[in-house]
Amino acid sequence: MLTDEEVIERVFAHIDNGTTDRGPEIWREPTEHYRSQERFEKELTLLRRLPVPFAPSLALPGTGDFIARPVGGVPVIVVRHEDGGLRAFRNACRHRGVTLAEGGGCTRVFTCPYHGWAYGLDGALQHVPHESGFPGLDRATHGLVPLHAVSERGGLIFVCIEPPIAEGALEDLPDLIGPDQAVFDASDRESGFNWKLNIEATLEGYHIKPTHRETFYPYGYDNLNVVETFGPNARVTFPFRRIEKLRKEPPGRRDISGRVTYAYNIFPNATVAVLSNHTALSFSEPLTPTRTRYFSFRIGRRIEEGDEAAAAKMRRDADFVADTGSKEDAEMVQRIQNGLASGANSHFLYGEFEQAIVNFHKHLNALVEQL
Repeated sequence: MLTDEEVIERVFAHIDNGTTDRGPEIWREPTEHYRSQERFEKELTLLRRLPVPFAPSLALPGTGDFIARPVGGVPVIVVRHEDGGLRAFRNACRHRGVTLAEGGGCTRVFTCPYHGWAYGLDGALQHVPHESGFPGLDRATHGLVPLHAVSERGGLIFVCIEPPIAEGALEDLPDLIGPDQAVFDASDRESGFNWKLNIEATLEGYHIKPTHRETFYPYGYDNLNVVETFGPNARVTFPFRRIEKLRKEPPGRRDISGRVTYAYNIFPNATVAVLSNHTALSFSEPLTPTRTRYFSFRIGRRIEEGDEAAAAKMRRDADFVADTGSKEDAEMVQRIQNGLASGANSHFLYGEFEQAIVNFHKHLNALVEQL
């Protein structure tokens, strides 16, 4: 990937020449891939056969911290163990299959709310109420069922439910989130559109002026981006007009922070946007061909206790993005999904300005074909 200095130079070249990064090809993606039940089920299967991004590591900082949510339609628990590592299990009691946890929290024991069977952070069955009613019960074979793998890389947690068919996002993954940061907000919402559409909206700047005319565009540029792909992942750089101030600084002394937004697609289902005063992460969980659940986190630098001004600045930045640009993107994405009912398009057309989206679909389609 380009260094910050190389990104700055490329942005300056685009400003001076009225250009932007372009890809080598046009891509036509069948619109049925956004509404077909058959395609949807294949994509769910793929999510279970890849290491997929699950959450930022910072969301599980201490022993017993856990997140419970579905991945590829499978209820999952990921928990921080006493040894500092992670454990990941299918979220189901081994007695009658009740999900043991919902959302997030901290615990030392996962206790089934139905009959009280209890499991340790290692998944071992620790307690069965009135165990005499289960003669011959082998506790060793009735612990929580582990996922195929759980790992941490680049500041993200990855889970793989079943043996993988590819390395997925783990190819050349950069460090995205550091230990000097902390989660300051988390949310969970549903939207009425296909899971891929929202990811696509973060991977091109061709829409910035018409869609964000009064929000993002006054601070940025019309269709000016640096686009990089690494394996199935991508990074799109959205420069702010204030990057021009760096022309006065000699190379090697330029600080890009606050002058660009780095928007990453961590394949297949995560977006990471590194903004001026915070980082926004979103993990997409397909529910139906036309409905998606989003698990989102907002992360900023650790604020010293009592530094209310710094905390307020970080939240203002985050709220501006969430309340303006993100809502505008969501409205357009919903209108794309609604427009599918018109039957006007058999394919979506992605041009040379949208090469990061092309990279996403190339890898997704190739992997689906391997199933």
